[in-house]
Amino acid sequence: MLPPIYLDIKILDGGYSWAMTPRGAGAAPPPDDVDRIVDAWRRERPDLDVAPLQVLSRVSRLARRLDLDRAQAFAQHHLEGWEFDVLSALRRAGDPYELSPGQLIRQTLVTSGTMTNRVDRLERRGLVGRSPDPHDRRGVIVRLTPEGQEAVDAAMADLLDRERTLLAELSAPDREQLAAMLRRLLSPFEA
Repeated sequence: MLPPIYLDIKILDGGYSWAMTPRGAGAAPPPDDVDRIVDAWRRERPDLDVAPLQVLSRVSRLARRLDLDRAQAFAQHHLEGWEFDVLSALRRAGDPYELSPGQLIRQTLVTSGTMTNRVDRLERRGLVGRSPDPHDRRGVIVRLTPEGQEAVDAAMADLLDRERTLLAELSAPDREQLAAMLRRLLSPFEA
């Protein structure tokens, strides 16, 4: 079994540095696929600074792993990723678990035509319902049904179990530090 690893990323003005160190005493961790890719690029293009690959290629690979784990968690509850996105937006809205289609569009970042199609499909499955908007005669409100709430709650619990397993190698302080660093990298894109 490999020793647990600390991932230490330091964000500096104009860039970042990183280091991976084993917890406790012991040898350095064995190289991974990203190390091999970076080494190959350094050999083939020594004129390029390929240091960003050390961090961002790992983030990309973790994102792919997370996508696969999420798809499996959702599939066990007969949901697709987009269905979970809509249902979870409604669930997070709090009791009575309803939002306008416009609010759902803003939360899930899809077009109005896509949202209409998604709500239609979820309604046919009995996971959401529509009702007239009491504040806008032309509008509708999408609400989570008890079946939809049961499905999204079960999928969320399974997803969190999988994500805890994915993060098990990091201590709680390390997870908090990593979350803060990733937030800093992501925030310019979400401003």
